[in-house]
Amino acid sequence: MEVTAHSTDQIAPAQRSAHWDRVIAETYFPLQLTFRDQSTFSGLLERRQMGHVSLSRLATEPMQYERRPNHISHACEEEYLVSVPRLSPIDFKQLGREVRCDPGGFILERGDEPYRFSYAAPNELMVLKIPKKALTEKIRDPDRFCARIIDARSGLPGLFTAMMQQLQILSDTETHTASVLGRQIIEVLALALDGTTGEEASIKTAVRAGHLRRAEQIIRNNLANQNLSPDFVADACGISKRYLHELFSDTNKTVSQFIREERLIAARDAIGTNQVMAMAEIAYCFGFSDQAQFSRLFKSQFSVTPSEWRKKPSAP
Repeated sequence: MEVTAHSTDQIAPAQRSAHWDRVIAETYFPLQLTFRDQSTFSGLLERRQMGHVSLSRLATEPMQYERRPNHISHACEEEYLVSVPRLSPIDFKQLGREVRCDPGGFILERGDEPYRFSYAAPNELMVLKIPKKALTEKIRDPDRFCARIIDARSGLPGLFTAMMQQLQILSDTETHTASVLGRQIIEVLALALDGTTGEEASIKTAVRAGHLRRAEQIIRNNLANQNLSPDFVADACGISKRYLHELFSDTNKTVSQFIREERLIAARDAIGTNQVMAMAEIAYCFGFSDQAQFSRLFKSQFSVTPSEWRKKPSAP
């Protein structure tokens, strides 16, 4: 696990604001920083890289961070930040919502939309940075959780923040192990978000939302089942195939597309963690009997072939 640390202790007071601006931009993305007092400002930031996920501990004096349209116009990748305050509340505004998150909760922020983030007292934050694609592979429409307070005092959200805290004490971990931990914390975050009772903007009723979640879970639990199909899922859910297709129309995907994408994601993860199993065997395990077709679909989904993915040092 790659660990980097930054501090203002050895930086001249007159240079601290410019130094911290660079540190924040390199760790997260460009932001407009407002300091309460630049001459006395002090800050500490530690970042742990876990594959495509980074976990950081940020401790500073009172601050305000703004993500402005001019910052977003130059962004090449969409990302989320998950921020957990440890010492004092944070105020956050995005997508027309304005919330205050106290210690014991966390918030999800979209990096490709303007926002304002601040705290009026010295604070320590745990911040997880996740590529948008990595989270949307695990949970449908994460945007519905943005700028909403997630109570992390118990249950799966509490497990998620506890896992973040434990990962912060790891100082030296192999690249492969760090990548696995990065994937696992995304899984736990997705479970924590999915278990909350937030507004379901794209699902008309709680009944439809419940049926859709159950159908998605049945699919994920049966990716290695050669009989997995819309008929299989409908029977397992106790609903008609027509109603199943209606449910998935809310996600802008067909049932078959969802099954195929989930199988490709599972195969990709297996390729990244198992260097021994033959590619054809992995493909077959997840319902792809034609390896040539599997390779074509894999490259279409991830822009690399299965063999190229296996050679990546930090896949996924």
